[in-house]
Amino acid sequence: MTALVASLGFLPMALGHGSGAEVQKPLATVVIGGLISATLLTLFVLPTLYAQLAKRVR
Repeated sequence: MTALVASLGFLPMALGHGSGAEVQKPLATVVIGGLISATLLTLFVLPTLYAQLAKRVR
């Protein structure tokens, strides 16, 4: 939920035009991409790795 709201907050910066947009667009796209990738890693990859490691320990 937090990452979604933050991504939506950066969306106007990523889509904006006008003065300063050439600096704000790359920054906003990187932040949005980082939020999305961190969320996916936290929700899917880390639990999968934990389950695999838990099987090995047993």
